[in-house]
Amino acid sequence: MHPQIFSAFDEICRRRGVGGAVLEIGAVPSPDTLLMLPALAGVSERIGLNLDPETEYRGCRILRGDATDMRGFEDARFDAVLCNSVLEHEPRFWLALAEMRRVTKSGGLVVIGVPGYAAAGTGLARRLLRRLRDLPSVRTFIEGHLAATPTLVPHDFPGDYYRFSGRAVRDVFMEGMEEVEVMRLLNPPRFIASARRSAERFRS
Repeated sequence: MHPQIFSAFDEICRRRGVGGAVLEIGAVPSPDTLLMLPALAGVSERIGLNLDPETEYRGCRILRGDATDMRGFEDARFDAVLCNSVLEHEPRFWLALAEMRRVTKSGGLVVIGVPGYAAAGTGLARRLLRRLRDLPSVRTFIEGHLAATPTLVPHDFPGDYYRFSGRAVRDVFMEGMEEVEVMRLLNPPRFIASARRSAERFRS
């Protein structure tokens, strides 16, 4: 995990006062897994979920399971659910979103990080395009650059299916939730959205 992303999750959890039981979707037995955030040092329980065999790491249980079907956890089980760089690998990511909401307590925090895309065009590229308008091959190259979007290269674990816009993260991931915040980091961009689960149960 990029240190800037780890720090951003830590800042969100610290500022939003995460306590109680915490679940990380996609947890790994590593110092940079989200369960190791300094902001979580005082929580009562840290549980991870991954497709790998069950393990323990520095006081955390990492269970084998599928984020799209977490029937092993009852409704409103966790005070916070964290997830980074997972949903782009899940073909039916909307099922994972529904399950994350289901297992989060009313008023609990959900924080999700995903790779995104954003406009590649810069002021410099546009100025060059104006100056080089009489050179067709250069103009075609620059126009192609301006129409493209930078994004994280595919990385199969075992598949890599999606990149998301900041709007999708806000309007789709956090639909019906409260106190929604979306942060953009790095280039190609990563989006980290955080919100509190509202009292009304999520409609799947």
